[in-house]
Amino acid sequence: MIKGSNVALADLSDDVGSVIVSLGWVSPSGEGDADVSVLLLDANGKVRSDSDFYFYNHPVAADGSVQLLGKTPTADGSEDRISFDLTAVPAEIDRIVVAASRYDEARFGELEDVRITLGDAAGEGLLRFAVDDVGAVTAVIFGELYRRGDGWKFRAVGQGYESGLAGLATDFGVDIEDDAAEDVQTEAALDAEADEQTVATPPVPAGEQGPATAPTAVPAPRRPEAEAAEPRKPAARPRTAKKKVTLPRTVKKTLAENDSWKAARLFPVSVLKSDRDREMRATSVLLSVMAQVPEFSRRLTAGFGAPAGRMETFTEVTLPHGDSPRRPDGVIRVERAGKLWTALVETKTNGNALKADQVQAYMDIAARRAYEAVITLTNDVALEGSPLVDVKIDKRRKHKVALWHLSWAEVAHQAQMLIRHEGVGNAAHAWLLQELLHYLQHENSGCHGFQNMGPAWVPVRNGIDDETLCQGDARALEVVENWERLIRQVCLRLGGELGQKVLPVQRAKRGTDPNERRNRLADQLCRDGRLQAELRIDGTPGVLAVSADLRTGKLRTGIEIPAPEQGYPLSWAKRLVRRLAEAPADLHVETLVDNESGGPRGTLERLRPEPADLLPKDSGTGITGFRLSLLKSMGSGRGNAETGFIRSVDDAVHRFYTTVVVHLDTPATRRAPSRERSAAG
Repeated sequence: MIKGSNVALADLSDDVGSVIVSLGWVSPSGEGDADVSVLLLDANGKVRSDSDFYFYNHPVAADGSVQLLGKTPTADGSEDRISFDLTAVPAEIDRIVVAASRYDEARFGELEDVRITLGDAAGEGLLRFAVDDVGAVTAVIFGELYRRGDGWKFRAVGQGYESGLAGLATDFGVDIEDDAAEDVQTEAALDAEADEQTVATPPVPAGEQGPATAPTAVPAPRRPEAEAAEPRKPAARPRTAKKKVTLPRTVKKTLAENDSWKAARLFPVSVLKSDRDREMRATSVLLSVMAQVPEFSRRLTAGFGAPAGRMETFTEVTLPHGDSPRRPDGVIRVERAGKLWTALVETKTNGNALKADQVQAYMDIAARRAYEAVITLTNDVALEGSPLVDVKIDKRRKHKVALWHLSWAEVAHQAQMLIRHEGVGNAAHAWLLQELLHYLQHENSGCHGFQNMGPAWVPVRNGIDDETLCQGDARALEVVENWERLIRQVCLRLGGELGQKVLPVQRAKRGTDPNERRNRLADQLCRDGRLQAELRIDGTPGVLAVSADLRTGKLRTGIEIPAPEQGYPLSWAKRLVRRLAEAPADLHVETLVDNESGGPRGTLERLRPEPADLLPKDSGTGITGFRLSLLKSMGSGRGNAETGFIRSVDDAVHRFYTTVVVHLDTPATRRAPSRERSAAG
């Protein structure tokens, strides 16, 4: 589409009761990002109340009409996806505005391939609009959905705001609080040579969070950690819509007589003896919890086009299919306003792979019975442009069926995010999710996520060792694909533990095909013997890099942090070493300078008594930042055993974050912690 054009959704698809809108961009540096927001407007072009404004601290509408699904990795970086149930949008809403904003004075001109796409409930892309001329703006209206008669249309807008999200929201009637409820705390100078101050915003005290109809505070832009002159009064933090229940992080004292006693569990795993038992139990456990905890089920199914409504789930359902009836592992049915949305579910546990003929049969059954989707659920991780199974779609059929995939790691991630960080409606829901999570993480459940680097792992390692692996070898491509799956799973696990967005960074040029990119990385593996990846963790000062050197058997994790904008180099070095007081002694620290030659480097153990050793000998050499890295031995096995490669990568990333990254100065956070999170911390 071009700017200003519009189209009726009904002209693009017969299935537009639910749509998925995706906002995407490419950051050349791998570090640029933006936040999406949605505004529901009445016939006057204004929000009815501030609860019609949806952003990261208010992501879901109570009626299910809007749900911010968060970021999804793509070939060129990531996309922010939003689910709209257009059948649930209140009648008084005339227009839905979809926008995004940047923070810390960043501009959209620093990003590439800024675009919006829209797909129907079957997952088929319907339209795409590339947003141009956004160089100096900090917020952009990408497009809008608006009513025309009984249907909906989409308009490509592409309007920028130099005043950021606050200016955009104000134009549509959102009230912005000018005064902040929090006091500003200042940190005393840490070095006599530089008077550096850190302005920190304390958590919102218990009892200060307002109801859902209270004025919504637009998130303030991110600020540098240290600012000279007088500190500015911070903008008020966004408030959560309502109080939610999260489980405490501290374990209560047990009443058991000794450690051998095991707590009674709702979902026992001791009786599981075969893969078939595990599949049946895992399916029943998951679907039963989904039916009882709507917050959780919406997190899993909204991206598949399912509406918000009354959900019922079933297992071991028999459906006719020629001479031999089929028994899918499960069925999901959602009722909304008298209409049904239905999906078949096929699960696998342990290392069992999906069978193409089985999935094909379920797709055919779903098409004949007018089901909307087939959902596969395994330990594997699907990659963009590389489906787990190939199925044939009969395009002569009017009814379309979408094929979606979930990994067990993603299910566990969503459960952990809700009960540990975001909260659910009541204590019973939190307890059910806790029991589900305990079941999924038990060694006997078979739901452990991606756990095998594949049969090509050993031949590729041997080929790199004896220098016989040639470019174009299909086995190298298989290893690269499994490496990408592993990194995505590492992001899910770390993100669930931290309650932060953790996404893989893919520094790709605009329009790069994912298969071409993987072929290029496979050739690089054959030449250099290295697997490399980068992770962006929300709230950290840089990108976490992971490198596996198959020649030396070493894993390197590292991060580059920029030099402060103010102060003196010696005070920077002293402050950094002081911050890393509890970091491992073998941490490598390197000074980054503004020329091609490397700067001073050393281990933290050697630098602790002499931080000045980090300064270049030439006082005129500019320092651009510091690189921190840790080395550890790489696991050799292809599986998920204690000594395997997968476990070693997971452990290396976790160790680097918990021992190094947590001690670094972080950007000013945009999110105000809820009362429950403050109490748990």
